[in-house]
Amino acid sequence: MKESGGRKQGAASPCAACKLLRRRCAHDCVFAPYFPADEPHKFANVHKVFGASNVNKMLQELPVHQRGDAVSSMVYEANARVRDPVYGCVGAISSLQQQIDTLQTQLALAQAEVVHLRVRQTASYSHHGFGPTSPTNSGSPSSNHGSQVKPIFDMDVVMDQAGLGEPMWSC
Repeated sequence: MKESGGRKQGAASPCAACKLLRRRCAHDCVFAPYFPADEPHKFANVHKVFGASNVNKMLQELPVHQRGDAVSSMVYEANARVRDPVYGCVGAISSLQQQIDTLQTQLALAQAEVVHLRVRQTASYSHHGFGPTSPTNSGSPSSNHGSQVKPIFDMDVVMDQAGLGEPMWSC
């Protein structure tokens, strides 16, 4: 028969926290429901970053229904701190923000290229008699003045020297 926290009745199998702290796991252990014996790395990182006493205090101060979310947050932050001791979660967030900025710049460049190609295509069609300024399409002889039609606008995107930052538009 199993109890909560993964401990068997009779054979007191300690939770991961009690096992790491080398103490007897009491029936009402605050760690047992959140740090099962089969996930020792979970508590090891939390203990390394926050300390068992602090985690115990935090969990006891919270209502039972909020403890699971608190443990998830502590585990995430502890794992991030182990990977990046200086910045932790903020380092991961910053890295993702830089990726978003880079991708947004690439998207803006691609969209500008599409606009540029459409303008060129429209101008090319106009020069070869396929556009709306062609006398065969407009039906009005006054629409063709014998001059070449220029594109409405010509746009180039110039990136700063490092390739980072906002694109600069020149027309």
